[in-house]
Amino acid sequence: MSHILTLAVDRAQTTLTDAIIARVREAIQGRPAVLLSPGEAVDIPCAGPPDMAAVTAALAGAPVDAIATRARGRRKGLLVADMDSTIITTETLDELAAFAGIKDRIAAITKRAMNGELDFTEALRERVGLLKGLKLDALEKTWAATVLMPGARELVATMRAHNATTALVSGGFTYFTSRVAAAVGFQLHRSNVLLDDGQALTGGVGEPILGKDAKLAALRELASARGLKLAATLAVGDGANDLPMILQAGLGVAFRAKPVVASQARAHVDHATLRALLFAQGYHHAEIIGAA
Repeated sequence: MSHILTLAVDRAQTTLTDAIIARVREAIQGRPAVLLSPGEAVDIPCAGPPDMAAVTAALAGAPVDAIATRARGRRKGLLVADMDSTIITTETLDELAAFAGIKDRIAAITKRAMNGELDFTEALRERVGLLKGLKLDALEKTWAATVLMPGARELVATMRAHNATTALVSGGFTYFTSRVAAAVGFQLHRSNVLLDDGQALTGGVGEPILGKDAKLAALRELASARGLKLAATLAVGDGANDLPMILQAGLGVAFRAKPVVASQARAHVDHATLRALLFAQGYHHAEIIGAA
């Protein structure tokens, strides 16, 4: 079998039933399903690339994610992940803006930038400029309220245990990426620098700004450093600035992504947790580090 279709759900919200598995398998004329995690994920081997339109019809609106991969080379040697709304549940810049009383104003700009309607670099400069004078304790308060995305630690720990390099590459800020990287276990992080005068934000951001081109460059650079082809890499994100790296990675995943990203990415996860990225690589529940 040359291809695999992985089905996955958020086990806290629903169960992957035998009936759903059977419908999908019949729709794509797949082989018997291989259990990855009871009630959560299976692999369905296929003779060729599965018909994703047929998969969608068979799922009939059920909250199940379906990711198609080649059977060979499924486990990746490099993970490059976005931070905001991917590894953590929020947009840190929007949350920071709440302490300046302008969250709705900045969030509206963020939404348009992440959907590719605005130039990312200019939108970042505009949003940071609006925070001029914000006291630095707002950074710590924002960090204290930050929540990791379910499955984030398991994704990174499991891939690292299997000799993958893991990198957090964000259009956000080093204040947060350094802390998220340490909390999750990423080996390295790259992002932008918020400028301050020791007491408050100046409204400026360090140059050059890390945007979509820098994310793709990081994917290529880190793959080269490991002697990996791009086919052996995994990239995940949700915004327009993540799209170039998602399209170039061997397994590029749009995670609960903005429409412009979801419409172009070959793989997307709309319902399951980040554990789905492990299942898409063929990992079984027993292999996942930190799995409950």
